[in-house]
Amino acid sequence: MPDTTPNLALPFILPAQAQKHVTHNEALQRLDALVQLTITDQLAEPPIGAQEGEAFVILSEASGAWSDRAGRLAVWRDDAWLYLVPKPGWRAYVQTEERMKVFDGQEWKHLPLPASIEAETLGLGATPTNNTRLAIASHGSLFTHQGAGHSLKINKAAATETASLMLQTNWSGRAEIGLTGDDHLSIRVSADGNTWVQALEIRPDGMIRGPARPIARAALAPQLATLANGTVTGFDQLHLGQGGVALGATLPSGYGKPLVVPVAGVYQMALTVTPDGTGFATVTLKRNGTVDLLRHAGQYGTSTSMALVYLELGDELTLQHSGPTGYYLGYAGTELNLMMV
Repeated sequence: MPDTTPNLALPFILPAQAQKHVTHNEALQRLDALVQLTITDQLAEPPIGAQEGEAFVILSEASGAWSDRAGRLAVWRDDAWLYLVPKPGWRAYVQTEERMKVFDGQEWKHLPLPASIEAETLGLGATPTNNTRLAIASHGSLFTHQGAGHSLKINKAAATETASLMLQTNWSGRAEIGLTGDDHLSIRVSADGNTWVQALEIRPDGMIRGPARPIARAALAPQLATLANGTVTGFDQLHLGQGGVALGATLPSGYGKPLVVPVAGVYQMALTVTPDGTGFATVTLKRNGTVDLLRHAGQYGTSTSMALVYLELGDELTLQHSGPTGYYLGYAGTELNLMMV
């Protein structure tokens, strides 16, 4: 018969043994340490001021009084260290980590998760809430295939609800991609998390819209006007305008207002002119009254000149006329079309 139990190495009281209380007390000490095992910390050398009953895992780089005892449990008992050899399957609560660990025969590891988990909330390095039931704090997240493809689904209950991916800066929304209030795929952005601009919309039929893209079709009110040489005209009607395109202050000539560029970029320009045939007409599209962007020349009929130009935020676009000659002004007469590309 062996002298100790097979699992906890508790000493047996042998027949005719003297001072049986010594063996019995040693067994009680081991039981007291191992039942509901709590590990205070994992150290390489004995701590100063250990308290009665505290247990420590001796790390591989053990030194001092713990030399050559790496991997064992050291329990402070009666002003001396009691050394225990853990076995695979032993479990303990590690105070410094505030979690349970299990010994696998080599080291103490976190308890493995079950094959299938169902929980009300789950936090990985972060605190979940009733509204955010899955919370993750990490440098990255990986979703990969298991032998074929991989699909990530975000479902909503009805068309008027939201299913989207929100991108934030310091917990304030800056961009959102998804189905926001309807079944159109949208991309929208915000500078402050409160005011949002729809940048792109894709309808269920595949049609694409860019509601924030600067586009304009500008003209004066319909009329036949004879303009003196050097007259500067602008626009007083936006037959099409989006993306922040606007009209500025009234021009000194009294013919409309300049078209104000809302954002810097490359623009497609189309200048349409309709002279009345009384004289040769030259119309120049100018930026800020000084830079020529596009020139149109002719005498009869309606024709259009086009160009790609780079414009800055706040640039003002006007038309300068040579003559004198008459022009048919207005929609489909003399007008400017502008679109950011």
